Amino acid sequence: MEFCGFTLRNNLFVAPMAGVTDRPFRQLCKTLGAGLAVSEMVTSNSLLYGSKKTQRRANHEGEVAPISVQIAGADPAMMAEAAKYNVDNGAQIIDINMGCPAKKVCNVMAGSALMQDEVLVGRILEAVVGAVPDTPVTLKFRTGWNRLNKNAPTIARIAEASGIRAVAIHGRTRADQYTGEAEYETIALVKSQIGIPVIANGDITTPEKARHVLEVTGADGVMIGRAAQGRPWIFREIEHFLKTGEHLPPPRVEEIHRILQEHLQDLYAFYGIETGVKIARKHISWYTKGLVGSAAFRKTMNQLMELDAQQAAVNEFFASLAQAGEHLKYEAPQQEQDHDLAA
Repeated sequence: MEFCGFTLRNNLFVAPMAGVTDRPFRQLCKTLGAGLAVSEMVTSNSLLYGSKKTQRRANHEGEVAPISVQIAGADPAMMAEAAKYNVDNGAQIIDINMGCPAKKVCNVMAGSALMQDEVLVGRILEAVVGAVPDTPVTLKFRTGWNRLNKNAPTIARIAEASGIRAVAIHGRTRADQYTGEAEYETIALVKSQIGIPVIANGDITTPEKARHVLEVTGADGVMIGRAAQGRPWIFREIEHFLKTGEHLPPPRVEEIHRILQEHLQDLYAFYGIETGVKIARKHISWYTKGLVGSAAFRKTMNQLMELDAQQAAVNEFFASLAQAGEHLKYEAPQQEQDHDLAA
């Protein structure tokens, strides 16, 4: 897929999810079939540039191109500065967050709250595009503020006029949060009204659903978030299905164990041992959800404080599955974990 001047492996995108799409997770998803992975949200508040969290989120060392960084905020000048800061630190695509429904983001008029002020939306988009003229800028937003105010087509037209190169749309309003089912009619309407690429997002959990969403929306690609938590190989499964109409065999226990162990090693190296062990817990929980004995395993695992103990517990659990010939059973995650957990 040709996207913002880059040739991607395919039209499958990893959604920006705060607390999830760190560099280890992005790299893993790309390795397992994603065409592009958007970073977790980076603040536009320049006072926070020196914080460890912001510096980690801006760390793209060794990351496979293109590097897409999402920024969030409500002040045009600050957003412009944030865009320049991240481009100077390796970002090759700047993505603007107007989709996050979290209260602590919307309460400062950032994220999806911006959809209430179309004039401000235009000012922010023009400021960011103007600040990084040699870097493509994309936009992620929702179908509207609430079901009575689905203004995604208007926002999309403003975006195109402002120089935005592509948009991703979550098929829910801000008021919907992550409840109910995503609707794709508004995404299809947006696609019919603008000439830049449109990426469809929301409730894409299987290869069949990905094909369905592409067909009913006419979108240029699909963006996947929650369904990739603990199941990053969903991208290769969808890629294969879209190309051939056939399903790949499910991953074997041994392969999942290997993927998880490699993911854990990257987390320990990226965050340091103490924080890495804590971050690893949620990923281990996602990888093991729905497996025989996993509830008891997670309860015990979440109390372990040392790296060696965590590693031993994971190895023992997967060894027992392999011995029993257990087939992995996966359920789509039911709720988001933080800010723009944007599935």
